Amino acid sequence: MSSVPSTISQRPLVLLLLVLLGCGFLATSLASYYAALESIRDNIVNTELPLTSDNVYSEIQKDLVTPVLISSMMARDTFVRDWVMSGEQDVAQMTRYLREVQEHYGAVTSFFVSDQTHTYYQAKGVLKRVDPQEPRDSWYFRVRDMQEPYEINVDIDMANQDRLTVFINYQVFDYDKRFIGATGVGLTVDAVVKLIDDYQVRYDRSVYFVDTDGRIVLTGATGGPMGARVGQSLSEVAGLEDLQAKLPQPQSGDFEYQEHGRGHFLNVRFIPELDWYLFVDKHETGALAGIRQSLYLNLLICLVVTAIVLILVSIVLRRYQARIAALATTDQLTELLNRRGFDLLANQAIQEARRNPSPLCALLLDLDNFKDLNDSHGHLAGDEVLRGFASKLRDNLRQSDIICRWGGEEFILLLKDTSPEQARLLAEKIRQQTEHSRFSYKGASLHITTSIGLAELHQDDSLSELLARTDRALYRAKQSGRNRTCEASA
Repeated sequence: MSSVPSTISQRPLVLLLLVLLGCGFLATSLASYYAALESIRDNIVNTELPLTSDNVYSEIQKDLVTPVLISSMMARDTFVRDWVMSGEQDVAQMTRYLREVQEHYGAVTSFFVSDQTHTYYQAKGVLKRVDPQEPRDSWYFRVRDMQEPYEINVDIDMANQDRLTVFINYQVFDYDKRFIGATGVGLTVDAVVKLIDDYQVRYDRSVYFVDTDGRIVLTGATGGPMGARVGQSLSEVAGLEDLQAKLPQPQSGDFEYQEHGRGHFLNVRFIPELDWYLFVDKHETGALAGIRQSLYLNLLICLVVTAIVLILVSIVLRRYQARIAALATTDQLTELLNRRGFDLLANQAIQEARRNPSPLCALLLDLDNFKDLNDSHGHLAGDEVLRGFASKLRDNLRQSDIICRWGGEEFILLLKDTSPEQARLLAEKIRQQTEHSRFSYKGASLHITTSIGLAELHQDDSLSELLARTDRALYRAKQSGRNRTCEASA
Protein backbone atom coordinates (compact mmCIF):
# COMPACT_ATOMS: atom_id res chain seq x y z
CA MET A 1 0.00 0.00 0.00
CA SER A 2 1.18 3.54 -0.59
CA SER A 3 2.71 5.28 2.42
CA VAL A 4 2.50 8.92 3.43
CA PRO A 5 5.78 10.84 2.89
CA SER A 6 7.23 12.78 5.80
CA THR A 7 6.96 16.51 5.26
CA ILE A 8 9.12 17.56 8.21
CA SER A 9 12.76 18.35 7.42
CA GLN A 10 15.23 17.39 10.12
CA ARG A 11 18.20 19.17 8.53
CA PRO A 12 17.76 22.53 10.35
CA LEU A 13 17.40 20.75 13.68
CA VAL A 14 20.48 18.60 13.07
CA LEU A 15 22.51 21.66 11.97
CA LEU A 16 21.38 23.56 15.07
CA LEU A 17 22.33 20.63 17.27
CA LEU A 18 25.71 20.41 15.50
CA VAL A 19 26.38 24.10 16.17
CA LEU A 20 25.30 23.84 19.80
CA LEU A 21 27.34 20.69 20.46
CA GLY A 22 30.37 22.03 18.61
CA CYS A 23 30.29 25.37 20.41
CA GLY A 24 29.66 23.69 23.75
CA PHE A 25 32.50 21.19 23.37
CA LEU A 26 34.88 23.84 21.99
CA ALA A 27 34.08 26.29 24.78
CA THR A 28 34.47 23.57 27.41
CA SER A 29 37.77 22.35 25.93
CA LEU A 30 39.26 25.84 25.64
CA ALA A 31 38.07 26.80 29.12
CA SER A 32 39.66 23.64 30.51
CA TYR A 33 42.85 24.30 28.55
CA TYR A 34 43.28 27.87 29.78
CA ALA A 35 42.31 26.89 33.32
CA ALA A 36 44.99 24.20 33.17
CA LEU A 37 47.55 26.75 31.96
CA GLU A 38 46.71 28.97 34.92
CA SER A 39 46.94 26.14 37.42
CA ILE A 40 50.00 24.39 36.00
CA ARG A 41 52.48 26.49 37.93
CA ASP A 42 50.78 25.80 41.24
CA ASN A 43 50.36 22.13 40.35
CA ILE A 44 54.00 21.62 39.37
CA VAL A 45 55.50 23.65 42.19
CA ASN A 46 53.24 22.44 45.00
CA THR A 47 52.36 18.92 43.90
CA GLU A 48 54.33 17.32 41.06
CA LEU A 49 57.89 18.24 41.97
CA PRO A 50 57.55 17.67 45.74
CA LEU A 51 55.85 14.35 45.05
CA THR A 52 58.61 13.33 42.63
CA SER A 53 61.22 14.41 45.17
CA ASP A 54 59.51 12.30 47.84
CA ASN A 55 59.33 9.34 45.47
CA VAL A 56 62.99 9.61 44.47
CA TYR A 57 63.98 9.96 48.12
CA SER A 58 61.93 6.88 48.95
CA GLU A 59 63.46 5.02 46.02
CA ILE A 60 66.96 5.94 47.21
CA GLN A 61 66.18 4.68 50.68
CA LYS A 62 64.62 1.51 49.22
CA ASP A 63 67.61 0.85 46.94
CA LEU A 64 69.90 1.18 49.94
CA VAL A 65 67.86 -1.21 52.11
CA THR A 66 69.69 -4.33 50.91
CA PRO A 67 73.22 -3.04 51.68
CA VAL A 68 71.93 -1.72 55.03
CA LEU A 69 70.60 -5.20 55.86
CA ILE A 70 73.91 -6.76 54.82
CA SER A 71 75.80 -4.35 57.05
CA SER A 72 73.38 -5.03 59.90
CA MET A 73 73.94 -8.76 59.48
CA MET A 74 77.71 -8.26 59.56
CA ALA A 75 77.49 -6.11 62.70
CA ARG A 76 75.57 -8.85 64.54
CA ASP A 77 77.57 -11.78 63.19
CA THR A 78 78.93 -13.86 66.09
CA PHE A 79 82.05 -14.63 64.07
CA VAL A 80 82.99 -10.94 63.84
CA ARG A 81 82.42 -10.33 67.54
CA ASP A 82 84.12 -13.52 68.68
CA TRP A 83 87.09 -12.90 66.38
CA VAL A 84 87.59 -9.37 67.76
CA MET A 85 87.11 -10.48 71.39
CA SER A 86 89.62 -13.33 70.91
CA GLY A 87 92.33 -10.82 70.00
CA GLU A 88 92.17 -10.58 66.18
CA GLN A 89 94.80 -13.35 65.92
CA ASP A 90 94.14 -14.79 62.43
CA VAL A 91 93.84 -11.95 59.88
CA ALA A 92 93.16 -14.47 57.09
CA GLN A 93 89.88 -15.47 58.75
CA MET A 94 88.55 -11.89 58.69
CA THR A 95 89.84 -11.35 55.15
CA ARG A 96 88.14 -14.53 53.96
CA TYR A 97 84.90 -13.51 55.70
CA LEU A 98 84.85 -10.05 54.07
CA ARG A 99 85.67 -11.54 50.67
CA GLU A 100 82.77 -14.01 50.99
CA VAL A 101 80.35 -11.18 51.88
CA GLN A 102 81.56 -9.03 49.01
CA GLU A 103 81.33 -11.79 46.40
CA HIS A 104 78.06 -13.28 47.64
CA TYR A 105 76.14 -9.99 47.80
CA GLY A 106 77.78 -8.26 44.85
CA ALA A 107 79.14 -5.32 46.86
CA VAL A 108 82.03 -3.28 45.50
CA THR A 109 83.78 -3.41 48.86
CA SER A 110 83.34 -4.78 52.39
CA PHE A 111 85.30 -3.78 55.49
CA PHE A 112 85.76 -3.97 59.23
CA VAL A 113 87.66 -1.48 61.40
CA SER A 114 88.65 -2.60 64.88
CA ASP A 115 88.35 -0.05 67.68
CA GLN A 116 90.93 -1.88 69.76
CA THR A 117 93.75 -1.86 67.17
CA HIS A 118 92.40 0.76 64.74
CA THR A 119 93.15 -1.74 61.95
CA TYR A 120 91.21 -1.36 58.69
CA TYR A 121 90.45 -4.84 57.29
CA GLN A 122 89.02 -5.39 53.80
CA ALA A 123 88.59 -8.28 51.36
CA LYS A 124 92.21 -8.11 50.18
CA GLY A 125 93.76 -7.94 53.62
CA VAL A 126 94.79 -5.16 55.99
CA LEU A 127 94.45 -1.78 54.31
CA LYS A 128 95.80 0.57 57.01
CA ARG A 129 95.41 1.83 60.53
CA VAL A 130 92.94 4.67 61.04
CA ASP A 131 94.32 7.80 62.65
CA PRO A 132 92.28 10.49 64.45
CA GLN A 133 94.58 13.09 62.91
CA GLU A 134 94.00 11.89 59.35
CA PRO A 135 91.09 13.79 57.66
CA ARG A 136 90.34 10.82 55.43
CA ASP A 137 89.75 8.70 58.55
CA SER A 138 87.36 11.13 60.22
CA TRP A 139 84.38 9.01 59.13
CA TYR A 140 85.32 6.18 61.49
CA PHE A 141 85.51 8.39 64.59
CA ARG A 142 82.25 10.03 63.58
CA VAL A 143 80.60 6.60 63.38
CA ARG A 144 82.08 5.61 66.74
CA ASP A 145 80.51 8.61 68.48
CA MET A 146 77.15 8.81 66.72
CA GLN A 147 73.86 7.83 68.40
CA GLU A 148 72.38 6.02 65.41
CA PRO A 149 73.49 2.42 64.71
CA TYR A 150 74.56 3.19 61.13
CA GLU A 151 75.04 5.92 58.53
CA ILE A 152 75.00 6.17 54.72
CA ASN A 153 78.04 8.09 53.56
CA VAL A 154 79.48 8.97 50.14
CA ASP A 155 83.27 8.96 50.20
CA ILE A 156 86.30 7.80 48.22
CA ASP A 157 87.27 4.13 48.59
CA MET A 158 90.99 3.83 49.33
CA ALA A 159 90.81 0.09 48.56
CA ASN A 160 89.57 0.77 45.00
CA GLN A 161 91.74 3.53 43.55
CA ASP A 162 89.84 6.24 45.43
CA ARG A 163 86.61 5.57 43.50
CA LEU A 164 83.62 7.52 44.76
CA THR A 165 81.56 5.02 46.72
CA VAL A 166 78.36 4.95 48.74
CA PHE A 167 79.26 3.37 52.11
CA ILE A 168 76.94 1.93 54.75
CA ASN A 169 78.89 2.22 58.01
CA TYR A 170 77.47 0.08 60.86
CA GLN A 171 78.50 0.09 64.51
CA VAL A 172 79.60 -3.26 66.02
CA PHE A 173 79.11 -4.03 69.73
CA ASP A 174 80.18 -6.97 71.82
CA TYR A 175 77.80 -9.02 73.91
CA ASP A 176 77.95 -6.43 76.71
CA LYS A 177 76.99 -3.57 74.38
CA ARG A 178 80.52 -2.13 74.25
CA PHE A 179 81.64 -0.57 70.95
CA ILE A 180 84.30 -2.73 69.32
CA GLY A 181 84.43 -1.40 65.73
CA ALA A 182 82.63 -0.52 62.51
CA THR A 183 81.74 -2.71 59.55
CA GLY A 184 79.76 -2.44 56.32
CA VAL A 185 79.71 -2.59 52.53
CA GLY A 186 79.95 -0.10 49.68
CA LEU A 187 78.17 0.52 46.35
CA THR A 188 79.79 2.19 43.37
CA VAL A 189 78.45 5.58 42.40
CA ASP A 190 78.02 4.12 38.89
CA ALA A 191 75.24 1.94 40.24
CA VAL A 192 73.60 5.03 41.73
CA VAL A 193 73.97 6.85 38.39
CA LYS A 194 71.96 4.08 36.76
CA LEU A 195 69.30 4.54 39.44
CA ILE A 196 69.19 8.27 38.64
CA ASP A 197 68.73 7.50 34.94
CA ASP A 198 65.85 5.21 35.86
CA TYR A 199 64.27 7.95 37.99
CA GLN A 200 64.54 10.50 35.16
CA VAL A 201 62.91 8.15 32.65
CA ARG A 202 60.20 7.08 35.09
CA TYR A 203 59.23 10.56 36.29
CA ASP A 204 60.17 12.60 33.20
CA ARG A 205 62.17 15.03 35.31
CA SER A 206 65.85 15.99 35.53
CA VAL A 207 67.33 14.58 38.76
CA TYR A 208 70.78 15.40 40.17
CA PHE A 209 72.57 15.94 43.50
CA VAL A 210 74.44 19.00 44.79
CA ASP A 211 76.61 19.24 47.92
CA THR A 212 76.41 22.01 50.50
CA ASP A 213 79.19 23.92 48.71
CA GLY A 214 77.06 24.20 45.58
CA ARG A 215 79.00 21.65 43.52
CA ILE A 216 77.21 19.05 41.42
CA VAL A 217 78.29 15.70 42.85
CA LEU A 218 76.04 13.15 41.15
CA THR A 219 74.03 13.18 37.90
CA GLY A 220 72.61 10.79 35.38
CA ALA A 221 74.67 9.51 32.46
CA THR A 222 73.75 12.55 30.34
CA GLY A 223 74.80 15.05 32.97
CA GLY A 224 72.98 17.58 35.09
CA PRO A 225 71.10 20.77 34.18
CA MET A 226 71.90 21.88 30.61
CA GLY A 227 74.48 19.07 30.43
CA ALA A 228 76.49 20.19 33.48
CA ARG A 229 79.03 17.64 34.67
CA VAL A 230 80.02 16.39 38.10
CA GLY A 231 82.32 18.88 39.85
CA GLN A 232 80.82 21.97 38.26
CA SER A 233 79.49 24.69 40.53
CA LEU A 234 75.91 25.94 40.27
CA SER A 235 77.35 29.39 39.59
CA GLU A 236 78.55 28.03 36.23
CA VAL A 237 75.05 26.86 35.15
CA ALA A 238 72.84 29.35 33.29
CA GLY A 239 69.94 30.46 35.49
CA LEU A 240 71.24 28.84 38.68
CA GLU A 241 73.90 31.43 39.56
CA ASP A 242 71.81 33.06 42.30
CA LEU A 243 70.73 29.75 43.82
CA GLN A 244 74.15 28.85 45.21
CA ALA A 245 73.98 31.62 47.80
CA LYS A 246 70.92 29.99 49.33
CA LEU A 247 72.46 26.54 49.86
CA PRO A 248 75.12 26.75 52.63
CA GLN A 249 72.51 26.07 55.30
CA PRO A 250 70.63 22.77 54.81
CA GLN A 251 67.16 23.64 53.64
CA SER A 252 64.53 22.52 51.19
CA GLY A 253 62.26 24.59 49.01
CA ASP A 254 60.81 25.44 45.62
CA PHE A 255 62.57 27.69 43.13
CA GLU A 256 62.12 28.99 39.58
CA TYR A 257 64.67 30.10 37.01
CA GLN A 258 64.93 31.01 33.32
CA GLU A 259 67.23 29.37 30.77
CA HIS A 260 67.30 30.67 27.19
CA GLY A 261 63.72 31.88 27.49
CA ARG A 262 62.43 28.62 28.96
CA GLY A 263 60.97 28.61 32.44
CA HIS A 264 62.14 25.96 34.89
CA PHE A 265 60.55 24.75 38.10
CA LEU A 266 62.90 23.32 40.72
CA ASN A 267 62.30 21.41 43.94
CA VAL A 268 65.28 21.14 46.30
CA ARG A 269 65.36 18.63 49.16
CA PHE A 270 68.14 18.20 51.67
CA ILE A 271 69.10 14.54 52.30
CA PRO A 272 70.77 14.32 55.71
CA GLU A 273 71.97 10.74 55.14
CA LEU A 274 74.18 11.95 52.30
CA ASP A 275 74.62 15.60 53.32
CA TRP A 276 73.55 16.43 49.77
CA TYR A 277 70.70 18.26 48.08
CA LEU A 278 68.37 16.40 45.77
CA PHE A 279 67.38 18.59 42.80
CA VAL A 280 64.24 17.72 40.78
CA ASP A 281 64.00 19.98 37.72
CA LYS A 282 61.17 20.30 35.17
CA HIS A 283 61.06 22.84 32.36
CA GLU A 284 57.80 24.55 31.48
CA THR A 285 57.78 23.47 27.81
CA GLY A 286 57.50 19.81 28.71
CA ALA A 287 54.63 20.51 31.07
CA LEU A 288 52.72 22.58 28.51
CA ALA A 289 53.28 19.97 25.80
CA GLY A 290 51.33 17.45 27.82
CA ILE A 291 48.47 19.89 28.31
CA ARG A 292 48.36 20.79 24.61
CA GLN A 293 48.32 17.12 23.72
CA SER A 294 45.44 16.66 26.14
CA LEU A 295 43.62 19.55 24.46
CA TYR A 296 44.03 18.02 21.00
CA LEU A 297 42.92 14.63 22.28
CA ASN A 298 39.96 16.24 24.03
CA LEU A 299 38.93 18.04 20.85
CA LEU A 300 39.22 14.80 18.87
CA ILE A 301 37.07 12.98 21.42
CA CYS A 302 34.54 15.83 21.30
CA LEU A 303 34.44 15.57 17.50
CA VAL A 304 33.85 11.83 17.64
CA VAL A 305 31.20 12.20 20.36
CA THR A 306 29.48 14.95 18.37
CA ALA A 307 29.41 12.78 15.26
CA ILE A 308 28.01 9.82 17.20
CA VAL A 309 25.39 12.02 18.88
CA LEU A 310 24.33 13.52 15.54
CA ILE A 311 24.04 10.08 13.95
CA LEU A 312 21.96 8.79 16.86
CA VAL A 313 19.80 11.92 16.88
CA SER A 314 19.23 11.61 13.13
CA ILE A 315 18.18 7.98 13.53
CA VAL A 316 15.89 8.82 16.45
CA LEU A 317 14.40 11.78 14.61
CA ARG A 318 13.68 9.71 11.52
CA ARG A 319 12.03 7.04 13.59
CA TYR A 320 10.14 9.60 15.64
CA GLN A 321 8.95 11.40 12.52
CA ALA A 322 7.89 8.12 10.99
CA ARG A 323 6.03 7.28 14.18
CA ILE A 324 4.36 10.69 14.34
CA ALA A 325 3.44 10.50 10.68
CA ALA A 326 1.99 7.04 11.23
CA LEU A 327 -0.03 8.18 14.23
CA ALA A 328 -1.33 11.22 12.32
CA THR A 329 -2.28 9.36 9.14
CA THR A 330 -3.04 5.80 10.28
CA ASP A 331 -6.16 4.29 11.78
CA GLN A 332 -5.06 2.55 14.97
CA LEU A 333 -7.64 -0.25 14.84
CA THR A 334 -7.12 -1.48 11.28
CA GLU A 335 -3.65 0.04 10.60
CA LEU A 336 -5.04 1.49 7.35
CA LEU A 337 -4.83 5.11 6.30
CA ASN A 338 -7.25 7.47 8.01
CA ARG A 339 -8.90 10.39 6.23
CA ARG A 340 -5.94 12.72 6.67
CA GLY A 341 -3.51 10.21 5.20
CA PHE A 342 -5.94 9.37 2.41
CA ASP A 343 -6.39 13.02 1.42
CA LEU A 344 -2.61 13.49 1.06
CA LEU A 345 -2.15 10.46 -1.19
CA ALA A 346 -5.43 10.77 -3.09
CA ASN A 347 -4.70 14.31 -4.25
CA GLN A 348 -1.29 13.20 -5.48
CA ALA A 349 -2.86 10.27 -7.33
CA ILE A 350 -5.39 12.56 -9.06
CA GLN A 351 -2.61 14.94 -10.16
CA GLU A 352 -0.62 12.00 -11.55
CA ALA A 353 -3.67 10.70 -13.43
CA ARG A 354 -4.09 14.10 -15.07
CA ARG A 355 -0.40 14.57 -15.94
CA ASN A 356 -0.16 11.12 -17.44
CA PRO A 357 -3.70 10.44 -18.63
CA SER A 358 -4.71 7.16 -17.09
CA PRO A 359 -7.93 5.80 -15.60
CA LEU A 360 -8.53 6.06 -11.88
CA CYS A 361 -11.48 4.59 -9.99
CA ALA A 362 -12.77 4.84 -6.44
CA LEU A 363 -14.63 2.17 -4.43
CA LEU A 364 -16.56 3.07 -1.30
CA LEU A 365 -17.40 0.04 0.87
CA ASP A 366 -19.83 -0.15 3.77
CA LEU A 367 -20.38 -3.19 6.00
CA ASP A 368 -24.04 -4.11 5.99
CA ASN A 369 -26.01 -4.12 9.26
CA PHE A 370 -22.85 -3.53 11.25
CA LYS A 371 -24.81 -1.83 14.06
CA ASP A 372 -26.83 -5.00 14.59
CA LEU A 373 -23.58 -7.00 14.91
CA ASN A 374 -22.31 -4.57 17.54
CA ASP A 375 -25.59 -4.73 19.41
CA SER A 376 -25.68 -8.54 19.33
CA HIS A 377 -22.03 -9.37 20.07
CA GLY A 378 -20.56 -6.19 21.48
CA HIS A 379 -18.18 -3.54 20.18
CA LEU A 380 -15.11 -5.72 20.71
CA ALA A 381 -16.59 -8.26 18.31
CA GLY A 382 -17.20 -5.43 15.86
CA ASP A 383 -13.58 -4.32 16.20
CA GLU A 384 -12.43 -7.88 15.44
CA VAL A 385 -14.59 -7.96 12.29
CA LEU A 386 -13.23 -4.59 11.17
CA ARG A 387 -9.64 -5.79 11.61
CA GLY A 388 -10.31 -9.03 9.75
CA PHE A 389 -12.14 -7.27 6.93
CA ALA A 390 -9.34 -4.70 6.57
CA SER A 391 -6.74 -7.49 6.39
CA LYS A 392 -8.61 -9.38 3.65
CA LEU A 393 -9.20 -6.11 1.81
CA ARG A 394 -5.49 -5.32 1.88
CA ASP A 395 -4.67 -8.74 0.46
CA ASN A 396 -6.72 -8.02 -2.70
CA LEU A 397 -4.93 -4.79 -3.59
CA ARG A 398 -1.72 -3.82 -5.37
CA GLN A 399 1.14 -1.90 -3.83
CA SER A 400 0.12 1.22 -5.75
CA ASP A 401 -3.53 1.17 -4.63
CA ILE A 402 -4.68 3.44 -1.81
CA ILE A 403 -6.87 2.03 0.97
CA CYS A 404 -8.45 3.97 3.80
CA ARG A 405 -10.83 3.46 6.68
CA TRP A 406 -13.21 6.27 5.89
CA GLY A 407 -15.00 6.13 9.20
CA GLY A 408 -16.99 3.64 11.31
CA GLU A 409 -17.61 0.66 9.05
CA GLU A 410 -16.86 2.48 5.78
CA PHE A 411 -13.72 1.93 3.69
CA ILE A 412 -12.55 3.61 0.51
CA LEU A 413 -10.20 2.37 -2.22
CA LEU A 414 -8.48 4.47 -4.87
CA LEU A 415 -7.32 2.30 -7.76
CA LYS A 416 -4.62 3.73 -10.03
CA ASP A 417 -4.45 2.77 -13.74
CA THR A 418 -7.71 0.87 -13.32
CA SER A 419 -10.64 1.00 -15.75
CA PRO A 420 -14.26 0.82 -14.54
CA GLU A 421 -14.50 -2.75 -15.83
CA GLN A 422 -11.42 -3.81 -13.82
CA ALA A 423 -12.71 -1.92 -10.78
CA ARG A 424 -16.07 -3.66 -11.10
CA LEU A 425 -14.41 -7.10 -11.19
CA LEU A 426 -12.37 -6.24 -8.09
CA ALA A 427 -15.44 -4.94 -6.27
CA GLU A 428 -17.34 -8.15 -7.00
CA LYS A 429 -14.41 -10.22 -5.86
CA ILE A 430 -14.30 -8.34 -2.58
CA ARG A 431 -18.06 -8.54 -2.11
CA GLN A 432 -18.18 -12.28 -2.71
CA GLN A 433 -15.14 -12.92 -0.54
CA THR A 434 -16.74 -10.96 2.29
CA GLU A 435 -20.02 -12.80 1.89
CA HIS A 436 -18.31 -16.18 2.27
CA SER A 437 -15.93 -15.17 5.04
CA ARG A 438 -16.37 -15.92 8.71
CA PHE A 439 -14.76 -14.02 11.56
CA SER A 440 -14.16 -15.78 14.87
CA TYR A 441 -14.66 -14.07 18.20
CA LYS A 442 -14.81 -15.93 21.53
CA GLY A 443 -16.01 -19.09 19.84
CA ALA A 444 -18.66 -17.35 17.75
CA SER A 445 -18.51 -17.33 13.94
CA LEU A 446 -19.46 -13.88 12.73
CA HIS A 447 -20.74 -13.16 9.24
CA ILE A 448 -21.02 -9.85 7.39
CA THR A 449 -21.68 -8.55 3.90
CA THR A 450 -20.67 -5.34 2.18
CA SER A 451 -22.23 -2.85 -0.20
CA ILE A 452 -19.94 -1.09 -2.67
CA GLY A 453 -20.19 2.13 -4.64
CA LEU A 454 -17.95 2.64 -7.70
CA ALA A 455 -17.07 5.80 -9.61
CA GLU A 456 -14.48 6.74 -12.25
CA LEU A 457 -12.49 9.98 -12.15
CA HIS A 458 -13.67 12.43 -14.81
CA GLN A 459 -11.40 14.95 -16.47
CA ASP A 460 -12.49 17.93 -14.36
CA ASP A 461 -13.27 16.06 -11.13
CA SER A 462 -11.85 17.15 -7.83
CA LEU A 463 -11.36 14.62 -5.06
CA SER A 464 -14.51 15.72 -3.29
CA GLU A 465 -16.54 15.44 -6.49
CA LEU A 466 -15.21 11.94 -7.16
CA LEU A 467 -16.03 10.87 -3.61
CA ALA A 468 -19.48 12.45 -3.77
CA ARG A 469 -20.40 10.39 -6.87
CA THR A 470 -18.94 7.26 -5.24
CA ASP A 471 -21.03 7.92 -2.11
CA ARG A 472 -24.22 8.27 -4.23
CA ALA A 473 -23.44 4.94 -5.90
CA LEU A 474 -23.02 3.32 -2.46
CA TYR A 475 -26.34 4.79 -1.36
CA ARG A 476 -28.08 3.15 -4.33
CA ALA A 477 -26.43 -0.18 -3.44
CA LYS A 478 -27.79 0.13 0.08
CA GLN A 479 -31.23 1.12 -1.12
CA SER A 480 -31.27 -1.75 -3.62
CA GLY A 481 -31.00 -4.38 -0.90
CA ARG A 482 -27.34 -4.30 0.21
CA ASN A 483 -24.59 -6.84 -0.57
CA ARG A 484 -24.13 -5.54 -4.07
CA THR A 485 -22.06 -3.17 -6.21
CA CYS A 486 -23.48 -0.09 -7.90
CA GLU A 487 -21.65 2.15 -10.34
CA ALA A 488 -22.07 5.92 -10.46
CA SER A 489 -23.83 7.22 -13.53
CA ALA A 490 -21.84 9.24 -15.99
